[in-house]
Amino acid sequence: MGKPTGFLEFTRSLPGKRKPEERLQDYKEFVDRLPDESLNQQAARCMNCGVPFCHNGCPLGNIIPEFNDAVYRQNWEEAYELLSATNNFPEFTGRICPAPCESACVLGINQPPVTIEEIEKHIIEIAFDKGFVQPRVPNLRSGKKIAVVGSGPAGLAAAAQLNYAGHQVTVFERDASPGGLLRYGIPDFKLEKWVVERRVQLMEKEGVVFKCNAHVGVNISINDLLREFQAIVLAGGSTIPRNLNIPGRELKGVHFAMDFLKQQNQRVSNEPVTGEDIFATAKNVVVIGGGDTGSDCVGTSNRQGAFSVTQLELLPKPPEQRTMQMPWPTYPMTLKTTSSHEEGADRQWAVATKAFLGDEEGYLKGIQLVDLKWKASTAEKAAGFEEIPGSERAVSCELALLAMGFLHPQHEGLINELGVELDERGNIRADDKKFQTNIPKIFTAGDMRRGQSLVVWAISEGRECARKVDQYLMGSSVLESKDQSYLVNT
Repeated sequence: MGKPTGFLEFTRSLPGKRKPEERLQDYKEFVDRLPDESLNQQAARCMNCGVPFCHNGCPLGNIIPEFNDAVYRQNWEEAYELLSATNNFPEFTGRICPAPCESACVLGINQPPVTIEEIEKHIIEIAFDKGFVQPRVPNLRSGKKIAVVGSGPAGLAAAAQLNYAGHQVTVFERDASPGGLLRYGIPDFKLEKWVVERRVQLMEKEGVVFKCNAHVGVNISINDLLREFQAIVLAGGSTIPRNLNIPGRELKGVHFAMDFLKQQNQRVSNEPVTGEDIFATAKNVVVIGGGDTGSDCVGTSNRQGAFSVTQLELLPKPPEQRTMQMPWPTYPMTLKTTSSHEEGADRQWAVATKAFLGDEEGYLKGIQLVDLKWKASTAEKAAGFEEIPGSERAVSCELALLAMGFLHPQHEGLINELGVELDERGNIRADDKKFQTNIPKIFTAGDMRRGQSLVVWAISEGRECARKVDQYLMGSSVLESKDQSYLVNT
């Protein structure tokens, strides 16, 4: 513990941002770095608790008090070694993670929690600046070949870990460049793609092979993979979006959020745009869904010059602070205002979409909405939402973006042809102890297994899956589980 009284002397402080009117003119990241003194003070706030709940809050089991102490002492090499021991990609999580570790921070009982996410981001960026991040090429190779299908955070983490274990890893990606959701789903203003490319290039130097425009089950033979590789990891993500089957769904101007976001990421990266162009320019945009994907649609729409942006959420507006129903250290379901919301959006809560309204030519012109209220269960009726009489209204809308989450991975092609078992939600069945499907040499990790989740969970899944693949191939594994993170000793 670098400064025993740090949490008493300093309060939480976050880095500055470019003003909304300025950052809306481009797609670049807009968060500054903390000055050295401020970073030192933020690390000093960590109390090095006897029972650090932040460990439990982090799906990766990051060794948070120890790397905070190293940052306070300005021992950046030690901080990087501690952080990279449990997290393959802190440059991703330091930018886009919702930081469940901070929700579990003991200091959060009666103060703002430690700025763990920002400290994590600074550790890795300073490590890159100082040259601590170097390719880790295995000294020995096992002779085992492993295919990883999908290059999102789960696939990248599994590939990196299996390569460190000495196996020859080939990653198959159906899109033009590696990264999956990181490259094509998350806007550049949250995660610039040079950050993804920097990590991919490092993994290539370490020996991982990436094959892009390689759609397994379409232009890559599944039988060839089964013959050539001793193990296969399926990490394709949860890619089938939840639809809204209401009148007018077929109108021109109603699109899935990910189609909209992917196109803009392709434009920023100077890649060919797939599908019909979707633009928010000079349109009244309605984003249906109040999560992170919906927030990304808000920020992208504003950058494209939307006339107005409205975001709808089915649930009531959450409280701004913890309540008795969400005590520390549980993850609080409180109001989240993102940088995209700061840039401008009309957020409406407890609202249902009844119908899409169009003109004679089949173009979207409006949406019919109705307000909702929650009714507790009775002896005659189960609990649920009820429409408020007289609250129906129509709002102008030329672009509706469906951002209501994802159902399961794509079944057509790869999954159906392999014949792997699915669970009741349509995800690939594999328990969290083995990550192994009903076909012994085929494993799965990330959203394809657990359903849509966070990037930090995908990385954790990829790491744990890699350990099980290593055990399957070699009888035991040289890779540590997240439950062994306390054994790391620098």
